[in-house]
Amino acid sequence: MESLLGIIFHSIGGFSSGSFYMPFKKVKNWAWESYWIVGGFFSWLIVPPIAAYLTIPNFVEIIAAASPTIKAFTYAMGLIWGIGGLTYGLGVRYLGMSLGNSIILGFCSAFGALVPSVYYDLYPTAGKVSFSHMLSHTGGQLVLLGVLVCLIGIAISGKAGIMKEKDFAVGHENKDKDFNLVKGLIIAVISGILSSFFNYGIEAGKPMAEQAVIDGCNPLFQNNVTYIVLLWGGLTTNFIWCMYLNFKNKTFSDYTNSKAPIAKNTLFSALAGTMWFLQFFFYGMGESKLGNGASSWILHMATIILTANFWGFYLKEWAGVSKKTFNTFLWGIGLIMLSIVLVGIGNSL
Repeated sequence: MESLLGIIFHSIGGFSSGSFYMPFKKVKNWAWESYWIVGGFFSWLIVPPIAAYLTIPNFVEIIAAASPTIKAFTYAMGLIWGIGGLTYGLGVRYLGMSLGNSIILGFCSAFGALVPSVYYDLYPTAGKVSFSHMLSHTGGQLVLLGVLVCLIGIAISGKAGIMKEKDFAVGHENKDKDFNLVKGLIIAVISGILSSFFNYGIEAGKPMAEQAVIDGCNPLFQNNVTYIVLLWGGLTTNFIWCMYLNFKNKTFSDYTNSKAPIAKNTLFSALAGTMWFLQFFFYGMGESKLGNGASSWILHMATIILTANFWGFYLKEWAGVSKKTFNTFLWGIGLIMLSIVLVGIGNSL
């Protein structure tokens, strides 16, 4: 029953994350950097403290009492993750919702699942699964096999992208005018690797989450205190970059442009930002039920990939490609999903 609840919570969070970019498509007459940072304020600064206050009323005291080293490391992981978040938007722009999310989140799944276990080999922690432990046990071996299958699925998805580009070159140029495979793949690899640092940040901030449980808070919501510090890092990176783009592109006027529907743009950006944060609100609930960081991370990524591909099909991103190209893409997605099943079985063992 606990595992079932964990899967349900991860599915809700994954749907929220896979859908969060859709409200941005309703924003009119604003540059990307303008609506991205407005949504970011809700994602990283406004909504997290509200969620923490409702679930962990003494979160301020917990953060204040935490070791400076723990806070600094958690914040640093957020800074690095923030770069991954920035490049995520560009990856989706150049590759589309379907292919972009599949490749970015596939890499994010693999790195986010494996690196913490390597960390626990170097710094053993009670209750945490190390990489050497995974290698020597059937369940751990299945988890590693799942990660390998995930990477193969990513490679096949990339192949589908190459085929899509060739299809567009022979009569479908207008189907997706922003599609750029080379730029998209480079950005997607960078984004996927750096985005996985969010998982490391959660692990780094575990002492704060554990203190919340000791203080009597519901374990379901223990990670909400960690998110505060972790997301400050993401806000810092994104704020600096977006302000730079506002200055470079002379788009500071977006926020006061009378020709733009400012109220609606703010509302849609706020909705996107809130939906983005909800993915990790439910991720924390799911992880508290499943317990294993690797399994929770990959399951979360898988539900995002599924949701993003649903929206990709809805937006007709694959309209006009050949049947062979589309089937290749489905094979890639299928392998990524198979990796989730393998990881789930391995975790249960």
